[in-house]
Formats: sequence, structure tokens, C-alpha cells
Amino acid sequence: MDIRKTYVIDAPAGRVWAALTDPDVIERWGGGPADMAAEPDFAFSLWGGSIFGTVVEVDPGRSMVQEWYGGNWDDPSIARFTLSADPGGGTLLELENTGVPDEDAADIDAGWDVYYLGPIKALLEA
Repeated sequence: MDIRKTYVIDAPAGRVWAALTDPDVIERWGGGPADMAAEPDFAFSLWGGSIFGTVVEVDPGRSMVQEWYGGNWDDPSIARFTLSADPGGGTLLELENTGVPDEDAADIDAGWDVYYLGPIKALLEA
């Protein structure tokens, strides 16, 4: 299954990028313990290893593609984060998460809002 999310965050793109890539900021919004770097082939983990994978490609400050594993998945899903200027101000953060196992899709879909993108927005707009 494919999941798509769009968030307008009232913060500069650099701060949104840091929330996706800087372990210290990731831990502040609740994704830690985190091991993350915006470098191709970097093996990352979030929530102490509950979510893990590999950074596939990076366009610094603009986009990042990652292979994501959760639970006992045989194959990764692909998460693509894209940042752009929002016409109304702030930063448009778009997520495309493809290849999510059907049996986990509802939980993963809700999890993006409750545990990941929602907390990033809340932290950066506080």
C-alpha cells in the first residue's frame, strides 16, 4: 500500500530538515534514541531500533529517500520526504511512503501523523 501525507509547517526549511536528519532534534520530537545522518548508505534507526533502514539518496535541504523496515518485514517500504516553500509561508513537507505491507498499512498511516510528522510540526511551531 502507498501512503501520502502533506504538512505545512510554520518554520524555515532548514529547521524542518534538521527535524528529519539531526539525532538531537529527532529525540526532541520523540523519535529517539535515534541514529541518523543525511548521507547515502547510512544505516539509520529510530525509537531505539524499532524502525530502521538505509538512507538511499539525499538532496540536502530538499529531499531524502530511505528504505524503512518495521516489525518483521521481509522487504522495506520506501519513504520519500520532500521539502519546498509553501506559498502561504513556512515549509511544505510531503511524504510518500510506498510498499507498506497491507496488514500494517493502517497502523503505519496513523503512525506518521501521531508519532512522526505531527510531533515534528508541534515541536517546530511551539
